[in-house]
Amino acid sequence: MEKDSRNIKVKHLAIAFILGVALVLVLLVATETIRDMGIVKEEVAVIYVQGEMVTGKVPNEIGYATSENICKNIRDATDELSVKAIVLRVNSPGGTPAAAQEIVTEIKNAQENGKPVVISMGEIATSGAYYISAPAERIVANPDTMTGSIGVIWVFTNMSGYYSEEGIDFEVVKSGEFKDMGADWRGLTEEEKEYADQVIKDSYERFVKEVAQGRNMPTNEVRKLADGRIYLGASAKDLGLIDELGNLHDAIDTAAKLGGIKGTPQVKYMNDPSLSNLWFGAGGEDDAQHYLRYLEENRYGKLLS
Repeated sequence: MEKDSRNIKVKHLAIAFILGVALVLVLLVATETIRDMGIVKEEVAVIYVQGEMVTGKVPNEIGYATSENICKNIRDATDELSVKAIVLRVNSPGGTPAAAQEIVTEIKNAQENGKPVVISMGEIATSGAYYISAPAERIVANPDTMTGSIGVIWVFTNMSGYYSEEGIDFEVVKSGEFKDMGADWRGLTEEEKEYADQVIKDSYERFVKEVAQGRNMPTNEVRKLADGRIYLGASAKDLGLIDELGNLHDAIDTAAKLGGIKGTPQVKYMNDPSLSNLWFGAGGEDDAQHYLRYLEENRYGKLLS
């Protein structure tokens, strides 16, 4: 009796296993059929990077693209199951190296989570904007898109002559020799010039390394191109700085293929700016106050790539 009971249990388990496998196969076939019918969403996320790239809380719609905003949208797209690939629509002259590096970190996070990233360049994608483009799987640009400008610049303003003419004097009490480096009431000392050169070289080396890795190019070849000059899209393609000539929709199609989407992809615009944001900014008076504070804090000049 015990043996017969055991045999019955084994048969029941075998039948349950077979039914379970059959159910999984049915679900897989049904899911594939539903996907082919377009019922299951398979999207390409489009994220706009418009204006100078900076960190901090700055209204994005008045000519600045904050790394916090861009990173949040990339992370949201990465976490969205329906999103299979991401397109960054870049129209920017660059910005600070730190802002570019924050965005690059999030791009690589998306890629590590199986979301390919494609860059669609608009009118301009130079300097720091090229920095964030380099790690992408594919870069698409128009024939006359301005890109490249690989390099770093740090501008200092010396208004000591003006202050002298106006009779304005400064009494500076500082804790260290370099504490007021870059202040506009005086020029740089020779030691400060040497230090500034070293800062630029360090930042430049990181830029070149990122391009070499992202574009799979020898470092010495990147250096030949990285003298600060801009390249039009057609020339950039010949030089290996971009992959394809085309517009935003071409980039979306490329991203869809990389993401394994069949047929015409659905598009999810993550941060498409509204008319009200263009006029008034995203956060009203609070953002305006942050913006004024940002300008004040950066009056000594800032490092740009």
